[in-house]
Amino acid sequence: MGFALLPLLFPDLHREDAQSDWSGDSLSDYGSRDKPGSTLSRTVPDGNVLFPDIFHTDHLLFYERFRAYQDYILADCKASEAKQFIAEYLEKVLEPSGWQAIWRTDVFEVLVAVVGVNCSALKAVVQLTEPFLCESQDSSFTLECMQELLELKEHQILLQELWVVYDESGEFDQTALAIEHVRFFYRCIWRTWDEEEEDELDYFVRCVEPRLRLHYDILEHRVPSGLVHDYQNLLSRCEELYEKFLNVRNSISSNDSDSETENVSMVEGLKLYDKVEHLKQKLKLIENPLLRYVFGHQNYSSLQAKGLRPSGTKVTHVVPWTMTASLLQLLTRDKLSPECCEGLEIQFHRDPLAAVSACYEGERVIICPGHYVVDGVFCIADSIELEGYGLPDDVVIEKRGTGDNFFDCTGANIKISCLKLVQHDAVEGILNVHHGKTTLENCVLQCETTGVTVRTSAELLMKNSDLYGAKGAGVEIYPGSTCTLLHNGIHHCKEGILVKNFLDEDYEAPKITMVNNIIHNNEGYGVVLVRPAMPSEVKDIEENEFQDFLMMWLEEQPGCVTDELELCKRAETSEPSERNDEIANVLGAASAKKSQTHKKRLSELEFTEADDNLMSQEMFISVEGNQFKWNGKGSFGIFLF
Repeated sequence: MGFALLPLLFPDLHREDAQSDWSGDSLSDYGSRDKPGSTLSRTVPDGNVLFPDIFHTDHLLFYERFRAYQDYILADCKASEAKQFIAEYLEKVLEPSGWQAIWRTDVFEVLVAVVGVNCSALKAVVQLTEPFLCESQDSSFTLECMQELLELKEHQILLQELWVVYDESGEFDQTALAIEHVRFFYRCIWRTWDEEEEDELDYFVRCVEPRLRLHYDILEHRVPSGLVHDYQNLLSRCEELYEKFLNVRNSISSNDSDSETENVSMVEGLKLYDKVEHLKQKLKLIENPLLRYVFGHQNYSSLQAKGLRPSGTKVTHVVPWTMTASLLQLLTRDKLSPECCEGLEIQFHRDPLAAVSACYEGERVIICPGHYVVDGVFCIADSIELEGYGLPDDVVIEKRGTGDNFFDCTGANIKISCLKLVQHDAVEGILNVHHGKTTLENCVLQCETTGVTVRTSAELLMKNSDLYGAKGAGVEIYPGSTCTLLHNGIHHCKEGILVKNFLDEDYEAPKITMVNNIIHNNEGYGVVLVRPAMPSEVKDIEENEFQDFLMMWLEEQPGCVTDELELCKRAETSEPSERNDEIANVLGAASAKKSQTHKKRLSELEFTEADDNLMSQEMFISVEGNQFKWNGKGSFGIFLF
């Protein structure tokens, strides 16, 4: 769900107007003490009821954290300066003493009194309170034990381990907020390798904002669960490998000899470094709201095909909204006639989802006119036919509630026809073809996020269908797939058709056929290619021309991260036939050069032009007769990364 391609790529999560709400005078009194009494709520700590209430600070909204880090804490600091900037912020807002807090670790909680702060070390100087209050997993943490532990720590505790005790006076509100910002920063934003990253942009823009947006996108279920799982695994693996790399590097730096052991360590260190960089790059793709959905989760739940029905018979499943004698007579005449279906077994269902779930290989589902509301995912792993009896607008299947998917197809040969599919509040697209071939014919798709996605090694034939309303791309085509689009309307989406390429995988080019489609009234481009930048395509241009373009693009996308994206905008030509040739030429040339850019890293925003003189039939089987009308940014665009 795209980016400049899809509003999913620009989640509007708690995002009022970034220009007006985050930069005006209204922010100047953030955390002020103009009003008497506390402005923060209180919460009862879990566990020991003897503990006092604490300030409720861990449910701050996105814009509250955003403006705090941007305007008051980090500003334009570099990663290496983050700790210093945080310390300076704490010196201004933290009460130096006189407050209590609950010190929390993985094994115990204890009430302490703060008698001083060490802002440069991000620590508080504490003492145990009287009476002694402690809760632990075992009984070994006695008063004497805790006193000894504090002495070993020189009575200094990390601020992020402290939860400030509630006080109605309002005197410690800023202290509680400040500690919450420190705690959240080191728990959700900071990475151990940040200090060694290049500071081509300030740390807030490069790392803090995208990670903060990702955190709240996940909280608000705007990110597919599979992508969240991938991100967490990548982060854990990267942290583990980076720690190993640091150990190897430190062992080399502490050894001045030129021994064979040291040479082996250097080779090991280089290998670890490459692995860490590779994982960091993947993390950046997911963290960046511009690229997150383009390189999104490709895995899917393992769907097992049932195969042929054990009895050897084939069943036709009928789903009537209401069954009347006349409808049964028409069905018998058109679909269930004994002449063409001798020995046919029929099963009736009230729910399309139940009918599909009951299917075996080679069976058919006939859905009678009606408006069916389902709560679940159509997981189709066998070769079946799913058809509406009547016009698509007469046979409507609407998904209730939120969820990642609507239709997941992995069967060898699936056909869906004469249906209207309606999706709401979704995270992923309306139909995903993961494996095998899916034919979509005479259908209407009212989308919410991405429309139809054709994954690697999958095949889609979509004909005589109407797709609209996607907040992302109407059709997403992955490398290694086959996509045939015939006589379709794709309109009123963020982008019409999105052709994807990947950064670190050497997939074959997709096989694409586009004939007589009308791609119109999309907010962005009619067709978009996302691929690695090719050095031969990056050309010098006039500085003022680039600045004008950059400012125009930034005005269209407020608050987005722009340091890792290159945009190539193709001018829209006057004749549809020229547009068809243009798309075939540019995408074909991109496919032919693909291997040259296999390891190219994310680069800064540039303005480039594609080469129209190169033509390759590797990607396109046929592109002809398509019409591109009233697309907001033109017929064709390229996003280079």
